[in-house]
Amino acid sequence: MKKSIAILGSTGSIGTQALDVVRSHPGLFGVEVLTAQTNCDLLIRQAIEFSPNAVVIGNPDCYTKVSEALKSYPVKVFAGQESIAQIVEMEEIDLVISALVGYAGLKPTLNAISAGKNIALANKETLVIAGDLVMAGARQKNVMILPVDSEHSAIFQCLIGEMPGNVEKIYLTASGGPFRGKSRNDLLDIKREDALHHPNWTMGHKVTIDSASMMNKGLEVIEARWLFDLKPEQIDVVIHPQSVIHSMVQFVDGSVKAQIGLPDMKLPILYAMSFPGRIKSDLPRISFTDYPSLTFEPPDRELFRNLALAYIALQEGGNMPCILNAANEAAVKAFLDGRIGFLNLPEVVEFCMNTSSFVSKPGYDDYVATHVETMERAETYINHSMNLS
Repeated sequence: MKKSIAILGSTGSIGTQALDVVRSHPGLFGVEVLTAQTNCDLLIRQAIEFSPNAVVIGNPDCYTKVSEALKSYPVKVFAGQESIAQIVEMEEIDLVISALVGYAGLKPTLNAISAGKNIALANKETLVIAGDLVMAGARQKNVMILPVDSEHSAIFQCLIGEMPGNVEKIYLTASGGPFRGKSRNDLLDIKREDALHHPNWTMGHKVTIDSASMMNKGLEVIEARWLFDLKPEQIDVVIHPQSVIHSMVQFVDGSVKAQIGLPDMKLPILYAMSFPGRIKSDLPRISFTDYPSLTFEPPDRELFRNLALAYIALQEGGNMPCILNAANEAAVKAFLDGRIGFLNLPEVVEFCMNTSSFVSKPGYDDYVATHVETMERAETYINHSMNLS
């Protein structure tokens, strides 16, 4: 039967690639809902092509433009963040692809879970911020959380058919980003365009900067803790520049499973959309003779301190991962805007972790308050305490 899909963030990197999958398999997937924040032109084109039941533009200022453009099409148009959070509850939806960026993905994902919708999760920040609430809700509603990140999809695939108690540890692989092997002096004058030039993956700006600073891998460590019910010491990171081994699981008997494939996000997207089956695709196949050498090395946690800070946040628990995430969102925006340097990214995060209000057993309202407080604290620190020219 055709699977009805809602794509939250349909104009971003993951969203557009998910629509490529729908385009390649029109008999298997139907688009029920599309949402975007500000890219109304692309959202309009997507709505005309895929004819969803409804679209939501997050920025209310764009509502008139979208509504006027689609008035002759059978597509309902809504606007605002609350509409994005509510639209996922539509009865016709079978699968919600959460491809929103950052904190914005939390409430819609929780609402979708409450409505009993399976989630293809590309928004790792949702689990970083409130992994306890998300996974508890998923268990209560018998909802599947299907990871879309290539690393977590790899772990998910390696664990199928295995008993959870047999997992000794997992290895999340990382390309090392554009600055692998660089010294601190090399990173002093890094520009926005340098950090946005990833060697292996094509991603949105925020994720690409996170990858360059290793925060992306830190967020993935926290995400893996919740997805796979692991302790921090069971999650390791290894640099693998070729990016063809997407992650590995080591079992108690010493054997290791790895998932291998080309660095193409359509593969984990297709897997999450088609689970529990697999769909024949025309995506490129890996040729092992093109990779005569696969190499591995430990990450430099001193230079790329964001990774170390993520482990600290995971160990401390409570709302500390939420603080880490909010501070990083503020820092990345400031870097992209040219207001701080690349090496200032972990400085902002560490300041907020040391000064923001800690809550040991937070609820949803605590996470909301933590995000707001930390974003404000980070902005104040960036604006007044960093001696920027």
